Amino acid sequence: MVLIIDDDIAVRASLGLLLKQNGYKTKEAANPEEALQLAGQHPLELVIMDMNFSIDTTGHDGLDLLSRFKSLYPKLPVILITGWGSISLAVEGMRLGAADFITKPWSNDYLLQAARTALSLSQEPQEEATEGLTRKKLDKQYDFGNIVGQDPQLLQILKKIGQIAPTDASVLIEGESGTGKELIAEAVHRNSQRKSQPFVKVNLGGISSTLFESEMFGHRRGAFTDAKADRVGRFELANKGTIFLDEIGELDMNSQVKLLRVLQDRTYEVLGDSRSRKLDIRVVCATNKDLAMLVEEGKFREDLYYRINLIKVKLPALRERQEDVPLLVQYFVSNLKKTYNHPELEVSPRALQWLKELPLPGNIRELKNLVERTVLVAERDILQAEDFQAQAQQSPAKPGDKTLPAVGTMTLEEMEASMIKKSMDFYHNNISKVARALGLSRAALYRRLDKFNIPYDAAD
Repeated sequence: MVLIIDDDIAVRASLGLLLKQNGYKTKEAANPEEALQLAGQHPLELVIMDMNFSIDTTGHDGLDLLSRFKSLYPKLPVILITGWGSISLAVEGMRLGAADFITKPWSNDYLLQAARTALSLSQEPQEEATEGLTRKKLDKQYDFGNIVGQDPQLLQILKKIGQIAPTDASVLIEGESGTGKELIAEAVHRNSQRKSQPFVKVNLGGISSTLFESEMFGHRRGAFTDAKADRVGRFELANKGTIFLDEIGELDMNSQVKLLRVLQDRTYEVLGDSRSRKLDIRVVCATNKDLAMLVEEGKFREDLYYRINLIKVKLPALRERQEDVPLLVQYFVSNLKKTYNHPELEVSPRALQWLKELPLPGNIRELKNLVERTVLVAERDILQAEDFQAQAQQSPAKPGDKTLPAVGTMTLEEMEASMIKKSMDFYHNNISKVARALGLSRAALYRRLDKFNIPYDAAD
C-alpha cells in the first residue's frame, strides 16, 4: 500500500488516481498527524509526501515528518515531492534517508518509474554471505560475460548488480582508472529490462562545456554558426535504453546544472528547437574521483550527486584482488592467440606469480596492455617472467615519475643504490617482492643491501 501525504486535496486526488490506475492500493493523509496514524494502522510499502504542510513553506515540517518515519519504519521507502526552487530541501531529505525526490510539476511516467524503483529496491533479499557466493552460481542467474574474476569482493559486487539491474535505479560506479567501470555499467544494462534497447556510452571528460548541449541534446541545422546539419544528441540515442556517463566528475558546474534538469524532469530540448521532448532512460555514471569530497569543496552539485547516487558501487583496485590476476592474464592470452595467430601460446606458472605481485597502478587496463605487448613480440610458445619483465621495463612513465638524472650527475652505483632504496620503500622492505621487481635473486639483493648500507631489519 502507498501512502500519499499532501495538504492539497487536488494533489492527493491526482496522485491517488494515477497510482490506482496502475495497480497500486493507496491511502491519503492531509497532515503529519493523520499520516502517522494511518502508518500505524496499515502495512505500508511506500510513502510519497510533500515537503510543506504549513503557511511558512520552509519545508521543516516535511523534514521532521520524514525523520519520524525513518525512525519508526527505517526500511520504508519515502519519495519526496518538492518545487524546483526547493531542491535544497530535497537534498537534505536524501541525507535523512529519503529514497528519491521529484519536482513539481511532475511527469506521471517518471513518478511511476520512481515508485517502481523504490518498491523494488526495498523488497530486494538480503545479500548472501560471501561464503555462499560462487562465480558459477552467479553466472547461472545473470549475464556477466567479459567480467573475469572470482575474488569475494567482486562476487559481492556482481550479486548487487544482479539484484538492482531489473530496477531503474540510477547507479554510480566509483573506482580507480582501469578497474572495469564500463564493464560493470554494461552488466547493469544487460541484466535489466532495457537490455534489448540502446546502451550509449558518453565520456564526459572529452566534451568541452561549449559543446555539451550540442553533444548531449543535439541541434538543428542553423542553431549556431557551425551547425551545418542536424545532429542527434546522446540522450535521444539512448531513449528507452541506458546512458552511461563516464568521468562525470570532470563535468563543469554549468553543464552539471543542465544535466540535472534533464535527469530530474526527464525532458530536454534540442538546440534550435523549442519543443520539449520526453525521455525514458536508465542512468549509470562512473568516476575515478571522490565525488563526496568534490561536493564538500563546492566543485560538484550536491543535488546532482544525490540524483545519480541512488545505488553506489565501489570497485576494488586490482592490487586488492591479486588472486584474479592469473585469471585475467589467461583470459587476455586466450583472446590474443586468435588475434596474433599463435594458438600454442601459454604463460608459465612463474610468470603468473610474478605478474600477481606487480603493483599495477593502472589496474586491469595496464595489465591488459602489458600482456598484449608481450604476446606481440613473443618468439616462443611459453611466456616466461622475463618476457613480461622486458615489456614492463618499456612501459611509459607514470604521472609523477622522475626522469633520469642528467649524464655525469650520478654514477651507476649511486643510481643502483637509489633504485634499491625506492623499491624497498615501495614494497615495505619485503625482500621477495623487491628481488622479483629488480630481477635479482634474494642472495644478490642481500649483497647489494649490505654493500650500500641499506637497512632491512623489517624485511621478511
